[in-house]
Amino acid sequence: MSAVPGAIDHFHAVIPAGGAGTRLWPVSRSAAPKFLSDLTGSGRTLLQETVDRLAPLVDDRFLVVTGRAHRDAVAEQTRLPDAAILAEPSARDSMAAIGLAAAVLERLDPDAVMGSFAADHVIAEPAVFRDTVRTAVEVAREDWLVTIGIEPTFPSSAFGYVHLGDPLAGHAGAFRVRSFVEKPSPVVAEGYLASGEYRWNAGMFVVRPRVLLDLLAASDPDFAAALRALAGDLDRLEEVWPELPRIALDHAVAEPAADAGRVATVPASFGWDDVGDFDSLAALLGAGDDRAVPVVLGDPALVRDVHSTGLVVPGSGRLVAVVGLDDVVVVDTPDALLVTTRAHAQDVKEVVADLKQSGRADLT
Repeated sequence: MSAVPGAIDHFHAVIPAGGAGTRLWPVSRSAAPKFLSDLTGSGRTLLQETVDRLAPLVDDRFLVVTGRAHRDAVAEQTRLPDAAILAEPSARDSMAAIGLAAAVLERLDPDAVMGSFAADHVIAEPAVFRDTVRTAVEVAREDWLVTIGIEPTFPSSAFGYVHLGDPLAGHAGAFRVRSFVEKPSPVVAEGYLASGEYRWNAGMFVVRPRVLLDLLAASDPDFAAALRALAGDLDRLEEVWPELPRIALDHAVAEPAADAGRVATVPASFGWDDVGDFDSLAALLGAGDDRAVPVVLGDPALVRDVHSTGLVVPGSGRLVAVVGLDDVVVVDTPDALLVTTRAHAQDVKEVVADLKQSGRADLT
């Protein structure tokens, strides 16, 4: 039984903590990605907030999968034991990371159900999120691969979608999944929203470890076998890891499983945001049409604004003055200054690509 009242027996939280968040440069970098940063002004990093909202469900049953370069920072921020942190030698995409966690848990707890939740998401209503996860766990115990479908709030072309099917018998609030849909055009996304049959795919999966690996084995038995073998001998990680396929869990398992009728979804709305760029960060922090001054992430005493709106991140310790600019984004760090607009926030990744190409990887 779980020591924390309300925790779900045999439920384990897997937290993939990877990616560089290049659209949030220079706040997020390869050496200090966004999940290790406080982007909400709460005093807690995105990783810490993820652990905080999952702890009532899992007690201390966490498994974080992160890059080797971030292992120490993850350990320091989470205070998890060494065995609860799996350090990847290199990035191999989400199937390898989450699959390895599944293989470890399959050995650790034959009755396990695991939930995979990214380390860099923001959720405004954690109690609603936890209720949604509880429903997903009950469905997963019947050997479904379960995804949490986010109620779309606008016709986004930046997210993939889940196409809802019929209600799932015996589980109020759960539905079969007809298919996963790649990021659509804005026009197609408007149709999805109008139909009421689609939810955003946030990459949140709840499943028995055995089921996940068996689904992978159906299309790539060698991949599944390699992950299971690694879980029994993690000392071989350096040797085996570079040979594993580089593929997302969505493509390797979720999409073919949906085609085979093995996927269910629990739709919900709990204020989800993946903080993908400075436009979404500005919106998250309260920038909008009714706000006459910029929002500030950091010390407001370091910002002076005159007839301006948008987002300012004063991170260098020097004063930042913004005059006569609407929807501006100014990010000031000790070694790099970014000035753009919310409308061009997605283009920030091009700066990172150019820096790498020009030999300035030290800034990325």
